[in-house]
Amino acid sequence: MRNDLKAAIEALTGEMIGWRREFHRHPEVAYGEEWTSAAVRKILEGMGLPVASCAKTGLRAVLEGAAGGPTVALRADMDALPIQEEGDRPYLCLNPGAAHACAHDGHMAILLAVAKVLAARKNAFKGKVVLLFQPAEERTPGGANPMIEEGALDGVDAVFGLHLWQSLPTGVLGIVKGPMMAQADDFRIVVKGKGGHGSMPQLTVDPILVAAQLVVSLQSVVSRNVNPLKPAVLSFGSVSGGTIYNVIPSEVTLTGTVRTFDAALQRMIEGRMRTIIENTCRAFGASAEFRYQEGYPPLVNDARMAEFVRETAREALGGDRIKAIDPVMGGEDFAYFLRKVPGAFWFFGMGDGMPHPHHHPAFDIDEKALPPAAFHMASLVLDYFDRGGKV
Repeated sequence: MRNDLKAAIEALTGEMIGWRREFHRHPEVAYGEEWTSAAVRKILEGMGLPVASCAKTGLRAVLEGAAGGPTVALRADMDALPIQEEGDRPYLCLNPGAAHACAHDGHMAILLAVAKVLAARKNAFKGKVVLLFQPAEERTPGGANPMIEEGALDGVDAVFGLHLWQSLPTGVLGIVKGPMMAQADDFRIVVKGKGGHGSMPQLTVDPILVAAQLVVSLQSVVSRNVNPLKPAVLSFGSVSGGTIYNVIPSEVTLTGTVRTFDAALQRMIEGRMRTIIENTCRAFGASAEFRYQEGYPPLVNDARMAEFVRETAREALGGDRIKAIDPVMGGEDFAYFLRKVPGAFWFFGMGDGMPHPHHHPAFDIDEKALPPAAFHMASLVLDYFDRGGKV
């Protein structure tokens, strides 16, 4: 059956590319995936699958094989990023201010291809496949938890997902047992001082000076309070304040992110930040508002499921297509699915000839990655059913 499956996937290559490019032309940001949701629903219903709405713009479809087998869920995220695309490709996005710069268009095309080949073989396996098309992965608190709360994983025995990955060669799979992606929190600091004329700083409390001290001092949290054997990131993403060169403003706003693989470490960093912010501001006669927002939890792969993914990839793609990778500090709300049900998440390379990283305005994917990614995922599902869910 596997050779037949591979041939069927390869025969869908043109259709997969067509789906992916059409999704790419119509990017929609978190919970605005109206066109995308309708397009995916139409394709799924054309396969004869029942489709239900879930988490506003999300979709849950169920493919039933023969009775008596386990239930496996597969997820693809649907949302785009709020950035303006750059480049001259024939399938550039049509929606200003939005772009599929993180490969979610490819994820949808892959899952639709998997659904189509499995639907054509539903009498050949025992089990159910739950197809989850998720909104709002790019914006916390994300779409995974609302889908779970609305029953997306009810009755599911295992859940799997992938992310096309620019830093891996096309067709190469990378996965980590245990923690693979970080908890991604964000923070906002508003430093409040006393504005005035730039020529008379003695009459002001300069929030720019205080903000500069905070940017430097808060780096000491990672360098001096975190065990150097534990990965941790504290980064500033924006500093804003002031309007003109000769006016000291009253406020400066800083934003940034904290990332680790350890919730307890995350809480320690937050506590140290509060202490440093409070005492630094007091030293300069300023004050601050500090908002710390928890993001997605660490994405932790079940060790047995991760090894199962490797085994199926070895058989479907070949041993030379599997690469040992390190965890990454990016966040991913698939983590919520893995907290609920055993499963695994992996990266699938699409980086050949693609110089721009994820979230870059000129980001694109090597579409040659689509068929092998779909073939592996479909093979994984059938292997899971063949083992009766025991991996």
